[in-house]
Amino acid sequence: MKRVTAKQPLSRLPPSPFVNTHIVASSSVAQDDSLGITPSSIPSPVTYPGERISWIPCGTLNNELLECTNLSVPIDHFSERSSDKTFTIPLIRLRSNRTSDTPLPNILLNPGGPGGSGTQFVYRLGAKLRDVLGDGVHLIGFDPRGVNGSIPRASCYKTPELRERLGFVRDKKVVEDSGELWAWSQNFAKACQETMGPHGKYINTPQTAADMNSILDALGQRGLWYWGFSYGTLLGQTYAALFPERTERVVIDGVANQWDWYESRLDKEMMTDTDAVWNGFIEECIKAGKWKCDLAQLASTKEELADMLLREIGKLRDDPVPVYVNAEKYGVLDYWDILYGGIFPALYKPASWSRLASNLAALLKGNATPAFLEYGQKSPFDLEGEAFKVISLNDGLSGPAHWPNTRKALLDELIPFFNQSLFSEDAFDFYFSKQAWTIPRTHTYSPPKRGVSVVQTAHPILILSTTYDPVCPLMSARAASQAYAGSRIVEVKGYGHCSTAVPSRCVANHVREYFYEGKLPKEDVQCEADGSPYFKTMEEQVAAAEALDEEDRRIRFAQLALAEEGIGPWRR
Repeated sequence: MKRVTAKQPLSRLPPSPFVNTHIVASSSVAQDDSLGITPSSIPSPVTYPGERISWIPCGTLNNELLECTNLSVPIDHFSERSSDKTFTIPLIRLRSNRTSDTPLPNILLNPGGPGGSGTQFVYRLGAKLRDVLGDGVHLIGFDPRGVNGSIPRASCYKTPELRERLGFVRDKKVVEDSGELWAWSQNFAKACQETMGPHGKYINTPQTAADMNSILDALGQRGLWYWGFSYGTLLGQTYAALFPERTERVVIDGVANQWDWYESRLDKEMMTDTDAVWNGFIEECIKAGKWKCDLAQLASTKEELADMLLREIGKLRDDPVPVYVNAEKYGVLDYWDILYGGIFPALYKPASWSRLASNLAALLKGNATPAFLEYGQKSPFDLEGEAFKVISLNDGLSGPAHWPNTRKALLDELIPFFNQSLFSEDAFDFYFSKQAWTIPRTHTYSPPKRGVSVVQTAHPILILSTTYDPVCPLMSARAASQAYAGSRIVEVKGYGHCSTAVPSRCVANHVREYFYEGKLPKEDVQCEADGSPYFKTMEEQVAAAEALDEEDRRIRFAQLALAEEGIGPWRR
């Protein structure tokens, strides 16, 4: 048995002091020397000219001030009827030390998901993003409505104890487990609706886009400056279509297809290049050789290695491996642990490929312990999976009116879709929940008509992508570019999820020129990845960066840290 809602499907964050906590008027934050964070001793609220909110200093990050606050937003921005119901949105700002005669612009960040916490994102990676962007902007992370520290949250269980007791279902084997999953999904949908009450139906992307206007208004900033990753590109595209006149500097990075998201039952484009990234892992391993990639010790060609891996991992479907470490740590390692707990998340982050290869090589040699310790132990349950589902299902074509109304008919539709990629079955439980969803869709947003309408934004959008992204393919970036006038694509030639998956000074240059000068390439461009990023240790990467000048070195170190951390995966 496993918690279907605890799975981290196609999405992104490790814990921080802001996990599942509501930011309050507190003047300190837990110290973490590894992040360069020290507690702040300034207790008084701070206000700035032109802003309508007060900030509480809540720490420092690499000698820059962190400020925290909460913002109350309407439950429904698009209704003419007034309501006293609201959401409370936590904000954190990494304030630049640069002095300026005019207020510096604030860049809003979204790390993806849906369900990713912007407060966590800034706390964990704000200093690295600062090094990439420079000090001419402030960086703001916010928890979207329903997520992490926002109130109320997207939650389908009234207590943690109920989540532990009721959140388990078998969902590994598509056909064999479909009966139990079908029944469980009906109950799950009802529990979500009852637990969230009247707020539940307003936890969706168009409302979050309007929340960003509330944030901007509170900041006294007319135009949106924004960098959104993965799901954050859906939020950015939605905002740009709803509020083109306020779209001033919007970067979407690792682009999802908004037409599939809002208007299709299946996310048909999402896994277009997933198998290509898997094949890239195998090919780069063989290129690196046996001293750099442990799997290259077992095969001499990429075809031989691919066949060997699929054959040996496939055996775990029917014959999982027992692993005993000690009396407190033992269990079973199966096919799904390796494929969805190990391989699939690694496709997001080429920086993790060496470790994946080492674990898989040990497994193929008969030692399953390293793989079990990293992939076979179920991660603690958190709210991220529920927020992912609530937002996704409230956005899209969900509920029995849009789906087959029998389990067999649903399987007949899903199985051909799952056969498109080695990894598509990971969305098995998601689509059963989508069929069963009972919360009504309240938004009326429709994406721009493909090939017909083009959105004229106040300033064109900058679009970033790798060549081969496991969940947000380059073709989705191209579709977005066609819908927003004057937008340009900067493609970093490489593998991984979002442009941050591999270091590239070329990409950093384009991002800086865009934010500071409003400059886009005259046409779509390609950037090289720097430093041959595959199957190199961090020590080797750092040593190579030492030869760069100070500014280039700072950016390279920051990009290496972002690549090591990765964007995602979130869970469907």
